[in-house]
Amino acid sequence: MKASKNIGLVLSGGGFKGVAHLGAIKAIEEAGIHPNFVSGTSAGAIVGGLYAGGYAIEEIKGFFSKTPLFKLNRFTRKKAGFLDSEKFFDDLIRYFPQNSFENLEKKLFVTATNLVEGTVMVFSTGELIRPILASAAFPGMFSPIKIEDQLYSDGGILDNFPIEPLKEPCDMIIGIDVTPIRKPKISDFKHSYNVMQRAYYLRAMPNSETKFKHCNLIIQPKELINHGIFSSGNLDKIFDVGYKEAKQQLAVYFENQKQKQ
Repeated sequence: MKASKNIGLVLSGGGFKGVAHLGAIKAIEEAGIHPNFVSGTSAGAIVGGLYAGGYAIEEIKGFFSKTPLFKLNRFTRKKAGFLDSEKFFDDLIRYFPQNSFENLEKKLFVTATNLVEGTVMVFSTGELIRPILASAAFPGMFSPIKIEDQLYSDGGILDNFPIEPLKEPCDMIIGIDVTPIRKPKISDFKHSYNVMQRAYYLRAMPNSETKFKHCNLIIQPKELINHGIFSSGNLDKIFDVGYKEAKQQLAVYFENQKQKQ
């Protein structure tokens, strides 16, 4: 494949299903494609940040498997959420000791939702960790993050597929969406997080699919409908689902490119 000058990678939100991003990225790199621009939201912001920071796929996967969510000392006190987003700062500072967008190896864009203004904010310079925490602050589950007198939450609320920052600088854009949805049964709504997850999907999915046409290659593993946003028990399987789907879509892409020649 003739390398494009600037290759962009869009990473959707999706909780623990974000590990599928890693499987897909592994397949993309094995195919000789090495993105140098990354735009991510929510789980995609975490994966994108670590990937842009130069960490190996297995190291990033380790972050998801080793970072505990529901430890007692991470629950909030008088904050809008069950878990205190601020208490995950120390988990990320180990990976980003300079805490700066400018110290990353790849250009990174992180999106979050300004809760007061009702707008999407794109972060790409300055402090790194707090924008990532804000982007990943799933509403109702994680408390919002205050940045420069503004309050931010999950970027996926308004835009779960942040392709816009990549349109101008990139010659090729690869999109990975890990939030395919299926029609649930009434019996699926057993817990509050089941309702939150469904609401997230219903808002995010139509918004995302309208943007797929702007990608040169889109990877959306349908098998992920069988996995939940907050389920951390099958990370190896989720990784493999992302890897296999990316391999399939890459094969189709290269075959189409060959026919055009």
